[in-house]
Amino acid sequence: MQRLNVSSRGPMIFQRAANQKMNATGISLRPFTSSDTLFTPGKGDSRNGDAQLDSLQKKLKRLNTIPQSHALRGQHQKCLCLQFGGENAGGRNHSLFILQYGNLAWGQCYRAYCSWSGMIQSACMPALLSSHLDTARCTSSCGVKARQHFTEANLHLQQVSVEICEYFMERGISLETLRRNGVMQRFHKPVIAFTYRKNGVMVNCKYRDLQKRFWQEKLGEKIPYGLDDIKGARDIIIVEGEIDKLSMEEAGYKNCISVPDGAPSKVSVKDLPPPEQDKKYEYLWKFREYFDQARHIILATDADEPGQALAAELARRLGQERCWRVTWPQITQDKLCKDANEVVPGELTIVTGVPNSGKSEWIDALLCNLNHHQGWKFALCSMENKVADHARKLLEKHIRKPFFNVKYGSSLPRINTDELEEGKQWLNKTFYLIRCEDDVIPSIKWAIDLAKTAVLRHGIHGLVLDPYNEFDHQRAPSQTETEYVSEVLTMVKRFAQSHNCHVWFVAHPRQLQNWKGDPPNIYEISGSSHFINKCDNAIVIHRNRDPDSGPLDEVKILVRKVRNKLAGKIGETYLSYNRLFCLVGDAGLGCGEFTIQLLQFLH
Repeated sequence: MQRLNVSSRGPMIFQRAANQKMNATGISLRPFTSSDTLFTPGKGDSRNGDAQLDSLQKKLKRLNTIPQSHALRGQHQKCLCLQFGGENAGGRNHSLFILQYGNLAWGQCYRAYCSWSGMIQSACMPALLSSHLDTARCTSSCGVKARQHFTEANLHLQQVSVEICEYFMERGISLETLRRNGVMQRFHKPVIAFTYRKNGVMVNCKYRDLQKRFWQEKLGEKIPYGLDDIKGARDIIIVEGEIDKLSMEEAGYKNCISVPDGAPSKVSVKDLPPPEQDKKYEYLWKFREYFDQARHIILATDADEPGQALAAELARRLGQERCWRVTWPQITQDKLCKDANEVVPGELTIVTGVPNSGKSEWIDALLCNLNHHQGWKFALCSMENKVADHARKLLEKHIRKPFFNVKYGSSLPRINTDELEEGKQWLNKTFYLIRCEDDVIPSIKWAIDLAKTAVLRHGIHGLVLDPYNEFDHQRAPSQTETEYVSEVLTMVKRFAQSHNCHVWFVAHPRQLQNWKGDPPNIYEISGSSHFINKCDNAIVIHRNRDPDSGPLDEVKILVRKVRNKLAGKIGETYLSYNRLFCLVGDAGLGCGEFTIQLLQFLH
């Protein structure tokens, strides 16, 4: 990220007003509803004319909310808030509109903690009708649309279907994130519904079908998506779309909002308009309190020209001195990621297979290839390998020579002294061991905490947890194994996402009854089906043990789940096993190639 360097007029800072009731003026308050109508005098009516305006001005004076200039008909004017008038109003942040007849004024406060709106009428009419922005308002002459009361029932919304879930899963967004953000769908239709909520109450709803067509409720309130997530936040992230906001949450950042109406085509060359006239960005002024409390504002808009223009316009209004701009990573040499949803965070890959199938050997070979091709570094928590033996196997794959003079080395010479010294330096730069050498059985949380340190201290890109059954799995008496596995995998996945670190987790299948030598099903992993439900990728390593079925050195790689469609696809291939170099050769798209493609994209 880098600082955004654009010109800016200074941000308007709205001071928090004291939380006190309206001055004791004798004027009663009641909610304004859609059944209330505006009185419009006809010709010859004795209540029209200057008398109405004079009566209205007297009421405004009693409320200590006199406009900045003399009250003018048919114009928007700045004044003190009708709800918090007088000295504690916090500045003239209230917009007042007086009808041409002078018999009624409509006002709206642009401070986030207030957001009051309502009407004040002349002496011959009801005193004051008030409401908040999420309830009905006056129409016609004031130029303000009536607000509709939104509920899941009257919008015909329901929980997302399997089809919608799969749509989001392909983009790396979990069902848990959808539910927390109130993502639903239209009843019996494959239409995504993004519910916009303020203080937990739905005030708008936007829709998107699977053909990427968009629309929204006509009478909804214009607020950022995810507004409640930035209350009191010291750092605020602003993105350009609802799915980008969900993607940020998957990466571990909930302090994020999406702008309500997209990006402009270019940066305006005009001066900033007054807040009451800045319609496209009115949400910045209406909820200014949220932004004023933030220390940093991170502009994570799209990488295209409109996205850059939006970042510049936001910085002009929020203050460029505290705005930071996200630079998205490259997919290829000449192509950048467009937005947050294209930057899929670190993922969780489950690797399974029956014992002695070569799971650990395959992972070691993969790590060496990733280091050679991408320069990745790794933390290893491999409980089944002794440190010296594991180092030897990694060196053999790196140098491609045997460590000892043994039969599996064929006629190749063993590693010499110079190669050994170079290899030791490579080991020290590439791998960081997470070990527990005493009699205490480590927990997965203990391993994850050390992995977090390795990310910050050494910049690792991947973590290996091998295998699941070697960790301590103490759980509360009231907690089932399924609940425990779900909790553990959530913790591992959150680490991967928040630290952009890929995790390979090896898990054995449960004891197979009457096993005939076929590859295990991914739902047969010992412990819980959550292993497959919660992971991003699932790979089965299976070695042939029947000479009648094919070569005994044939290893089958089965890719059974791929959540991110940009990373690859479900499929299988065959590799041949070499005791020195592990897995070599492939038919079609090898799993090693698949995983390198996946991780190159994530990197």
